[in-house]
Amino acid sequence: MPANKKDVEDILKKYGKELDQDVKSYQPVQAQGGDSSKEFAQFKEDMMPDLSRYEKWCNSLGNILKLKLASKDETRIQGTLNSAHLDVTPGQVVGLSLMSSFLVFLVGLLISVALFFFTGEFGSGLVLFLFLAFIAAAFLFYYFYSMPDRLANSWRLKAGSQMIPCILYTVVYMKHTSNLELAVRFASEHLEAPLNMDLRKVFWDVEVGKFSTIKESLDAYLESWRKDCPEFVESFNLIESSLYEPTEARRVLILEKALQVILDGVYDKMLKYTHSVKAPLTNIYMLGIVLPTLGLALLPLASAMLGGVLKWYHVFVLFNLIVPFLVFYMTSEIMMKRPGGYGEASALEANPLYAQYKSKKPYIKAGLICFPLLLLGLMPFIFQYTPIPEWIGLQKDYALGELGMGGGLESLKMFDFIGLDGGGVVGPMGPVALLLSLFIPLALFLFFSISFKMRTKELIKAREDSRKLEGEFNNSLFQLGNRLGDGLPAEIAFGRVAESSRGQITENFFKIVNSNIRSLGMSLEKAIFDLRRGAIIYYPSNLIATSMHILIESVKKGLQVAAQSLMSISDYVRNINKINDRLRDLLADVVSDMKSNMTFLAPLLAGIVIGLASMITLILSKLTAIVNMGIGGSGEVPGGMETITNITKLFQIEGMMPPYFLQVVIGIYIIEIVFILTKALITVDVGQDKLKETNEVGKNLMRGGILYLIVALISILALSLLAGVALSGLI
Repeated sequence: MPANKKDVEDILKKYGKELDQDVKSYQPVQAQGGDSSKEFAQFKEDMMPDLSRYEKWCNSLGNILKLKLASKDETRIQGTLNSAHLDVTPGQVVGLSLMSSFLVFLVGLLISVALFFFTGEFGSGLVLFLFLAFIAAAFLFYYFYSMPDRLANSWRLKAGSQMIPCILYTVVYMKHTSNLELAVRFASEHLEAPLNMDLRKVFWDVEVGKFSTIKESLDAYLESWRKDCPEFVESFNLIESSLYEPTEARRVLILEKALQVILDGVYDKMLKYTHSVKAPLTNIYMLGIVLPTLGLALLPLASAMLGGVLKWYHVFVLFNLIVPFLVFYMTSEIMMKRPGGYGEASALEANPLYAQYKSKKPYIKAGLICFPLLLLGLMPFIFQYTPIPEWIGLQKDYALGELGMGGGLESLKMFDFIGLDGGGVVGPMGPVALLLSLFIPLALFLFFSISFKMRTKELIKAREDSRKLEGEFNNSLFQLGNRLGDGLPAEIAFGRVAESSRGQITENFFKIVNSNIRSLGMSLEKAIFDLRRGAIIYYPSNLIATSMHILIESVKKGLQVAAQSLMSISDYVRNINKINDRLRDLLADVVSDMKSNMTFLAPLLAGIVIGLASMITLILSKLTAIVNMGIGGSGEVPGGMETITNITKLFQIEGMMPPYFLQVVIGIYIIEIVFILTKALITVDVGQDKLKETNEVGKNLMRGGILYLIVALISILALSLLAGVALSGLI
């Protein structure tokens, strides 16, 4: 025996050393800089490409500067990086921000120096260019420095939209099988990105030895949501506590309470958010739309009084760069404060028609349609600066009288490029040039509207059909649960529900399942989910797919269990629809007011401003022509024309901003505001929803853009005619 005991000890020591070496040398598969798997990293690259791109920039430019941050800043940034699932360090974030802003400013400085040596002048143009380089550098620093916050918010909203379904799937599964591990696995299999991958990582952390049990891993994951979504954490705590209940009735009651807790919590948070968001959105409208638009009305006269100091590119920088940036910043702050847990729960990337959304063909088709319109808008410059008019036997410009137009405007030119004493020309100042300039924003409006509609048309239609289907399916689900509760086998129950749901959209779904079972001898699971003949192929709905998965899983435990599960889903859908309706009612005032301001009032004001600018330019052009005709070659001002001469000296037409450029700047400004505010409103209303955002931007651009062009056209024609009639008596 002692010999045998010694042999056993030798064997244990030998293999114990080998096992100890294996354990010490074992390293779990990790993504760069984090504790997640390669599969998780691949998921981020596929489903959240912004994360992967930002990580690549941080790992390249961010590593050039080795920065040591204060512990407070490092802790804050690291928390945001963890929330955004970014595998970078706080030092890389700050390094990328500094390097990108420094490189942009350096390039701007080098270009300015090169232009100075080339022209020999350091005028206002170079100062403006340096200022723009500084603004661009500051914007890039802010953009890259705040990128982790935006990505974390995007991830939070996407995951938050899956929280209520996550609790539902877990509760429904645990009602018939009191096993936390299986329930969480079931939820992870039927949720969409990104919450499903977070739950899978909970299992991964157990597999690699980071935690010893699923409960420990799940509790550690839930801590990351304690601040942003405490009701989600509380619901899971209730689910976990149900495992220790001695009676079945008490256990089921606690599970139902868990679902109610997250529903009430999300509703309360959104209720507070809807009240707090009204004032900031009103401020954005006033500061981002009303005041800038009213300020535009003063620009034509201001540019004429300042003697040419105020140029069109100054207005471009102010209204197309600085003001949109401020609006973007203010809307970003509002979107950051939106609570998670409520919003669209369908991942766009999982849609079978996602290839249409990603396709570049709509842009090419829209570009071919809009390019001729853009050429029409550039017609004044084509006539002025190219030899094309000479090739076809036309002049560079024509007087309106030569085209048969009257009304006191005969002496005005179509394009009216005014020559300067020191050489060069300014313009175009003519009314026809201003009318042609409307084709430039028209081309841009149509380009985005057409391309966005082509990208989203089929996907939006499929989503609407799915919602109609899900609305009817909830009632059919209740009927199916009743049939199962009566003791009918699931295979027979589908036929009975098909008969009782005649005339509804869901009738065919139950008919196909019944036919597959009776005619083809399929099992219930194959009749629904078969890749070739399954009924789910013709009804791509998350609600239907999940309900059927729960049915198949529940039937294994008995018909009564399956009936209760379907009843629970039906009650859940009914409750969540009520909450959604209440929240939409609360948000309706904010969303509808901002949408009407964006697509009606702003284009209306901008169109009237263009008409005023046209009238002012026309009046000054006409008065200048009258003075030049009166003075003639004598150089003396005739009696009675002193007042008109003083007006033309005070408001110099040569220094006035061409209304052509002012109109283009306003058109681009309307496009930018529609993009920024539509994204903000969609996020406030339903959370992160790229599909709806793209579709709504296209619609709002079409509505607001067409209104702006119509109002601008009517204003230009009406006010120009009015000015012509008023000035006709001065000739």
